[in-house]
Amino acid sequence: MWSSSFLAATHLSSPPKLSPLSSSSSSYHHKIQTFLCFTQNPSSTFGVSFSKRHLNLSILTLLLNGGFLLDKAKSMEESGDLQRYTDLKDGFTLLVPSSWTKVEKAGANVLFEEPEKRSNNIGVVVSPVRIKSLEDFGTPQFVADNLINAEKRKESTKEAEIVSVGKRLGQGQGQVYEFEYKIDSTRGGIKRVFSAAFVSSEKLYILNVVHSDSPENPLDSSTRVLLEQVLHSFDALPLT
Repeated sequence: MWSSSFLAATHLSSPPKLSPLSSSSSSYHHKIQTFLCFTQNPSSTFGVSFSKRHLNLSILTLLLNGGFLLDKAKSMEESGDLQRYTDLKDGFTLLVPSSWTKVEKAGANVLFEEPEKRSNNIGVVVSPVRIKSLEDFGTPQFVADNLINAEKRKESTKEAEIVSVGKRLGQGQGQVYEFEYKIDSTRGGIKRVFSAAFVSSEKLYILNVVHSDSPENPLDSSTRVLLEQVLHSFDALPLT
């Protein structure tokens, strides 16, 4: 959840306290909030530690693959596997699986669920902030360290690990931070989470894509590619 020091520093309105991987109507907002759990001390390091070289390689790989990912997303959109969702009111857009259903959940600006397994979901939360960009917080590595630390502090968490950290340039020329992590919890088993965040027009936009990934039923390659395209498609609408 958001730390009190961070809320004071950025003058955010206090969000409800909710559970990050619960499917109840009051839990979704907290799941999104867990993605970014900042302190005012950027020198603090928690959880999994990535070297600067590892982070630079992750970012370089993401940049080099940018053209391929855009082509892949376009191909999936044209084939009908993905469809574009655009929120003109809050100013963001992303691709979602065509078969997933949009549902109403308290605290989420938008939420899509897989009909056969509703715990697999895609959601976005938008909150006002006083900063101009995520760089005002720190690097993707700093955010990732705080993210995994927040997950590990939960009583329900058995294991949590960051899989990848990266960033890309959004349509509005602002940085979009992207993370993939895996969590084993007593409240839902093993989950794969793809998260992204950016700041635009003094609003913080957070995407969480959650999917089960148990040894008995692991995330298959085709579904993974689909969810990665959702992650990479999350962006602000161009300013007019």
